[in-house]
Amino acid sequence: MAYSIDLSGRVAFVTGASSGLGAQFARTLARAGAAVVLASRRVDRLKDLRAEIEGEGGDAHVIELDVTDHDSIKSAVAHAETEVGSIDILVNNAGVGTTQRLQDVAPDDFDYMFNTNVKGAFFVAQEVGKRMLARARGAAPGTYTGGRIINVSSLLGLRALPKVGVYAMSKAAVVQMTKAMALEWGRFDINVNAICPGYIDTEINHHQWKTEQGQKLVQELPRKRVGKPQDLDSLIVMLCANESHFINGAVISADDGFGV
Repeated sequence: MAYSIDLSGRVAFVTGASSGLGAQFARTLARAGAAVVLASRRVDRLKDLRAEIEGEGGDAHVIELDVTDHDSIKSAVAHAETEVGSIDILVNNAGVGTTQRLQDVAPDDFDYMFNTNVKGAFFVAQEVGKRMLARARGAAPGTYTGGRIINVSSLLGLRALPKVGVYAMSKAAVVQMTKAMALEWGRFDINVNAICPGYIDTEINHHQWKTEQGQKLVQELPRKRVGKPQDLDSLIVMLCANESHFINGAVISADDGFGV
């Protein structure tokens, strides 16, 4: 007996979709049947991903988005709903980070991370959430009421490590943001959950694992390995599914046990 999750008929808006985890989340949701809206500043990269997804028979659309620009957020969400339909799923993935000791963090460094990881993530979720709420109240058209919002935090939102303090602070804020949204919006069948990935090998950090410092970190991990973006496929699909209606306000670690 097989069990499968079908997201056909759903529209998923994925931020930070031009590379890394965001691109993999988009591929995975498309393979599960969702129409995916690929949102990022790097439109050329999004077009390549769209071609890849369409080549596999999926449905993908490209939207330019800068999460640090409130007008860009409002425009991108409106454009997505006009072109594709009401957004049922938000994967709130866009994020940035730097490696610095706390005493070396300048105001611009702090703002760089908090403007994207916290402020940007909040206002993207708010813009999508307001539309989900309107449909739930019958004030906006749509065949599907409720929704799924998945905020991408980090294991560093739950555990402090050296040289990434401000990044960890920003991702901890995403955890509390998730709980607050789940509390206020859950009664409207809008489920808001967070995932906290551990160390994942992506194109952004791939070079790091070849260095002496990177290899030292790998040796500190429980199973002496870093993850792959595909390792989160089942988790993202599960949280987006209709069947996950009883999961709300969860903060789920996907770090191979590093946070234990």
